[in-house]
Amino acid sequence: MALEELDSVEEFDVVIIGAGISGIGAAANVRRELPGKSVVVLEARDDIGGTWDLFRYPGIRSDSDLHTFGYEFKPWRHEHAIADAPLIRDYLQETVEENDLTDLVRLRHRVVRSEWSSEDSTWTLGVEVTDPATGVTSTEKIRARWVFAATGYYRYDQGYSPEFPGREDFAGQVVHPQHWPESLDYSDKKVVIIGSGATAVTMVPTMATGPDAAQHVTMLQRTPSYVVAVPRVDGVATALTRLLGEERGYAATRFKNIWFDRAVVKGLRAFPNAGRSLIRRANIKRLPKGFDVDKHFNPPYDPWDQRLCLAPDGDFFDAIKAGAASVVTDTITRFSKRGIILASGEELEADIIVTATGLNLRLFDGMPIVVDGREIDVADSTAYRGMLLTGIPNWAMAIGYTTSSWTLKVSLMCRYFIDLVNHMDAHGHDSAVPVPVAGMTRRPIMDLQSNYAKRGADVLPKQGVHGPWRMAMSYPEDAKALRGPVADENLRFGVSRASQLPGTRRRAHV
Repeated sequence: MALEELDSVEEFDVVIIGAGISGIGAAANVRRELPGKSVVVLEARDDIGGTWDLFRYPGIRSDSDLHTFGYEFKPWRHEHAIADAPLIRDYLQETVEENDLTDLVRLRHRVVRSEWSSEDSTWTLGVEVTDPATGVTSTEKIRARWVFAATGYYRYDQGYSPEFPGREDFAGQVVHPQHWPESLDYSDKKVVIIGSGATAVTMVPTMATGPDAAQHVTMLQRTPSYVVAVPRVDGVATALTRLLGEERGYAATRFKNIWFDRAVVKGLRAFPNAGRSLIRRANIKRLPKGFDVDKHFNPPYDPWDQRLCLAPDGDFFDAIKAGAASVVTDTITRFSKRGIILASGEELEADIIVTATGLNLRLFDGMPIVVDGREIDVADSTAYRGMLLTGIPNWAMAIGYTTSSWTLKVSLMCRYFIDLVNHMDAHGHDSAVPVPVAGMTRRPIMDLQSNYAKRGADVLPKQGVHGPWRMAMSYPEDAKALRGPVADENLRFGVSRASQLPGTRRRAHV
């Protein structure tokens, strides 16, 4: 159904798409800093939480410390700095309640189309609404002056799983972590996890130990990753909180972790051989004597070309040392009835095979974005200050850091977004859109060599190489850039044609 055929319509100053950690943070900031604006949060799923509610595989947790992954305005109170998903979901629910956001969030509201009109500088959104009682879906129309897309860049209905020859021959069960069956019983089963990223490193110790432990868990990897043991509890954070109080202790810990993480990333990238050596020595200390570290934990790339995998309190290494888990580095020839046949000729027997092979990328849930009748390919757009896109007016996107906590960048984006809206109000502007520099060099928006980043390069926007067009991955650098002047020569402001008609009064923004 075309949007113009829909009769009922609501209007908001700001529509936030997504009620995950980015969307909830944006809603809290907008409600607090722009109290005169009308705002709504549209969430396609049945509950808030985004990634932290969607993924239910064993052991799912953060791979960043919660003192930086949490919000600047809400202290993280739990002693675990590396936290499991249920703790993060509780934190997000507390944020909603403490900031009076419950009435702003509309669940089971999926935005399926967005149309911009320069005539009145307004977005018209087509929204599929599912009735929780009957499951019946209807379509509504919502208009917005601004869209803040907090959808992340993962495709939430489909994980990445390569085609494995002979998969239909396997007599056991094959599951992807993104679609983990709640009823799956892996106790006393032989489990093979295909993959070497953060998901696999998280699942191995969880499935290999505890009361529901598998008989044995094997992590089958084609290429090793860097795995680093970190404390689950930040002792310094505990001391700072005891000394300074909850809020100031949290702020001090956050400051400490921002600069420590930045120093680690810069140090490893500046001195990759030294970093590789340090990680190797740490791995040797935690693994069984005689373990082939160079085969299983010696990636062919430098540290931080891909994200490091964290093992809280070394749980991953402990599972291997205890004999409950093992690592195999090889390539898959095919699946067999009993498991997986490797290029070496070995057959790994399995009752359950977990394809922790990654995620697919898709920005804005794949919805069509139409500007003045022309559909925009977001891959043709270039990111400005890491959040606005060329060719798409009054549209902000939330993409966080890949080399440190995601939320650090989102908090800076919210600050800039609020400053930009206030600037437009003060100067009578209805629209804002970045305009690229002629002949500007463009490159992929993600500075990682991970397979998911490479697969997504053709569907994500690009970045430039200088100034506000470069996607900075440094909080200190972004803090300076996003807290500086709101406008520059790259940002074009406008007034809607409707507002310029004689006798037409421009709609107030406050």
